[in-house]
Amino acid sequence: MAVLNQRPMAPCLLFAYTLGLCFFYTSAELQRFEHPTKVDKSLSFLVVGDWGRRGAFNQSQVAFQMGIIGEKLDIDFVVSTGDNFYDNGLTSEEDTAFEESFTKIYTAKSLQKQWYSVLGNHDYRGNAEAQLSPVLREIDSRWLCLRSFVANYELAEVLFVDTTPFVKAYFTDAEGHTYDWRGIKSRKAYISNLLNEVESTLKESTAKWKIVVGHHTIRSVGHHGDTKELTKWLLPILQANNVDFYMNGHDHCLEHISDSDSPVQFLTSGAGSKAWRGDIKGLNREGLNFFYDGQGFMSAQFTKTEAEIVFYDLFGKVLHRWNKVKQLHQSI
Repeated sequence: MAVLNQRPMAPCLLFAYTLGLCFFYTSAELQRFEHPTKVDKSLSFLVVGDWGRRGAFNQSQVAFQMGIIGEKLDIDFVVSTGDNFYDNGLTSEEDTAFEESFTKIYTAKSLQKQWYSVLGNHDYRGNAEAQLSPVLREIDSRWLCLRSFVANYELAEVLFVDTTPFVKAYFTDAEGHTYDWRGIKSRKAYISNLLNEVESTLKESTAKWKIVVGHHTIRSVGHHGDTKELTKWLLPILQANNVDFYMNGHDHCLEHISDSDSPVQFLTSGAGSKAWRGDIKGLNREGLNFFYDGQGFMSAQFTKTEAEIVFYDLFGKVLHRWNKVKQLHQSI
């Protein structure tokens, strides 16, 4: 399991040009979790999103195949890209949906590893604080869900970003839904602070591979399409700091898009249960390498010189495989 590395408070100077703000304040750095390394220094994990339906909509079948692939790859952990519990998150720390949609579904031996999770918009429609509570870790020690944090694996650094507060429509046009904004006193200040922390973390990172995880899409041809707030504010930071992968859910599909202006690869794994929407947007297909509208999940494997991304359907069939090679020592 991961070990929390508590860092001291650090002053952060922020000129929030991205939101039209100009102010200074002090903030704590993101929590960091140090993950133990394998002897061969390799890293492998699974990525699944938009899943928590008490096993329905093929969630159990996807979980079964995850267990098989997880054993084959000897995974180190699992990443959940959010919308962990449908339709409206958890009601409390005692909500039986936690065990019925998580503990009793992902039962394979290979999946008894650390799960790193972010909140999705459906999670914010319930009691968001319940998913963040350490009480859930007492029920199932695999569970770790925070708003934003860092998992460090020496070879790779994985930065988890709370993307839901970025989307203005959730605040201005909630479409009858109620969102749990108790942890977001000021949207503008929250986003500005988070962008500053993300930029600082990525600039200071010496990891061979830089990975960012959020719930919402940056680029997608699926149902929700691109998230304009993330393309405006988060994407430039990823591009400027040599991020290799942005992994997300939100669109209930499997998808791979290459950025046209940087090495960033956009990987959508939001097909953990209900899928097959059948509405593919044709507005911006630039860089599209792969799209699948059905259920499934993704694996990621890393060594010092190579990364391999694989998408699987709910039968374990390989749908798309992509490799990237890096020089062992980058030229100066």
